[in-house]
Amino acid sequence: MGLDKVFKAYDIRGVVPDEIDPGMVEAVGAAFVRVTGASSVVTAHDMRPSSEPLVEAFARGATSQGADVVEAGLGSTDMLYYASGALDMPGAMFTASHNPAKYNGIKLCRAGAKPIGQDTGLREIRELVESGVPDGNGATGRISRRDLLKGYAEYLKSLVDLSGIRPLKVAVDAGNGMGGRTVPSVFEGLPIDLVPMYFELDGTFPNHEANPINPENVRDLQAKVRETGADIGLAFDGDADRCFVVDERGEIVSPSAITALVAVRELAKYPGASIVHNLITSKAVPEIIAEHGGRPVRTRVGHSFIKQTMAESGAVFGGEHSAHFYFRDFWFADSGMLAAMHVLAALGGQDRPLSDLLAEYTRYVASGEINSEVSDQAGAAARVREAFAGRDGVSIDELDGLTVGTDDWWFNLRPSNTEPVLRLNVEAGDERTMAAVRDEVLAIVREG
Repeated sequence: MGLDKVFKAYDIRGVVPDEIDPGMVEAVGAAFVRVTGASSVVTAHDMRPSSEPLVEAFARGATSQGADVVEAGLGSTDMLYYASGALDMPGAMFTASHNPAKYNGIKLCRAGAKPIGQDTGLREIRELVESGVPDGNGATGRISRRDLLKGYAEYLKSLVDLSGIRPLKVAVDAGNGMGGRTVPSVFEGLPIDLVPMYFELDGTFPNHEANPINPENVRDLQAKVRETGADIGLAFDGDADRCFVVDERGEIVSPSAITALVAVRELAKYPGASIVHNLITSKAVPEIIAEHGGRPVRTRVGHSFIKQTMAESGAVFGGEHSAHFYFRDFWFADSGMLAAMHVLAALGGQDRPLSDLLAEYTRYVASGEINSEVSDQAGAAARVREAFAGRDGVSIDELDGLTVGTDDWWFNLRPSNTEPVLRLNVEAGDERTMAAVRDEVLAIVREG
């Protein structure tokens, strides 16, 4: 079984059982213990039918190397990060996040929820699995089970106090994913009238894909918000580490606006702090951070870059346009639930509707991400660069793909890591300018 296809940049992911099976996962468990030197590890898993057998296989491998395994059972990815941080032990989350039902995978971290990627241990794990993990030379570890959901919910509530907010009606689409388990525990005892949608844990995703970055998968939530008169709608992905927001009109809120709102709240708590944002977030984000006395720090797209930059800069918060939100107070890990709680606290702490509250964080018109299938990605990007280079007032940087901008507009063109695709994001001060820039770039990218 070839491992190149399933060992990704930041996790292990593939089709079960063709690409990932219990035998391979047992070897990953053994290799994980050898690479981390762990005496104990914690695991959690999502609701996919294949998850529990894979957790059991991982535990066999880990215990064969002498490590104890604490099984937290069903949980979200950010619950696993909580477990790794609170218990101070390496962790393994079994999920394929927003991928279809036939997929599964493993997100690994060191103690304290420190990420493991290709350059921080994942490559060594793969090499050990490929070469054959040596047998353990001590006693076999023990397996225990521990319910960590209550502790996770209490910890989040200690970070964002919602007890004093005005009553809110909150529609939540869990997409049959892990939000259906975590949301009730976090919201318990709060002044929230919960309107649940698709809370039944079902890894076959019978209602829609648990991938709210695709607007098609948010339509049911938009309709439910309008139908019930909810104050806000929240949509979680399959492993509930990302959260998308819908306002009281049923309109989807840009994750950049959520980044700006949470940044302002964190700066009120930590004046002058650094806030990290990736380079495809709205230009409004660094503007608002600076206006509130913070230091905006721009980084590449991808959670490993966000986490590394947060650690280097001592940032208190980081936001990505993909709706991943990272918190220093949560071991620098990402939590969609914690971001949602910040939005609820801001909304419930005043009387305006969400659309009014967020208007101050929304300043520009964005295209959204547009994908173009291109066989020669480098050649297409070079043509775009040549077309814009030398124009008056145009700046160009290549921190992550190609970013071109003026005072009035900017765009970023980035190659996908996994597909022959170029991803385009455009933003401008008005719809007409945005459309003109978007169409010019797409015409160059797609020529021929």
